[in-house]
Amino acid sequence: MTWNNKPKPDDRSDNAEKIEFNIGKTIQNMELAEEMIHKTDDERMKRVLQEKNKRREDALGGMREEIKDEAKYQKNK
Repeated sequence: MTWNNKPKPDDRSDNAEKIEFNIGKTIQNMELAEEMIHKTDDERMKRVLQEKNKRREDALGGMREEIKDEAKYQKNK
C-alpha cells in the first residue's frame, strides 16, 4: 500500500459561501434562543441560552473577519 503524502491544493472557491451560510444559521439560532428565553420561566434555561448566544455573538465576529479575508483573497487572486 502506498501513501500519497501530497497536500491537497488550496481550494478557496466556495469559502465565502460556506461562511455566509454559517453566519445565517448562527443568527437564526440566536433568534430562536431569544424566543425561548422570552417564553420560558426556567431561570437556568434562560441563563444557558444567554450564555450560548454570547458565544454565538463572539463567533459571528470571527466569521465576519473571515469573510473580509476571503474578499481580499478573491480580489487579489
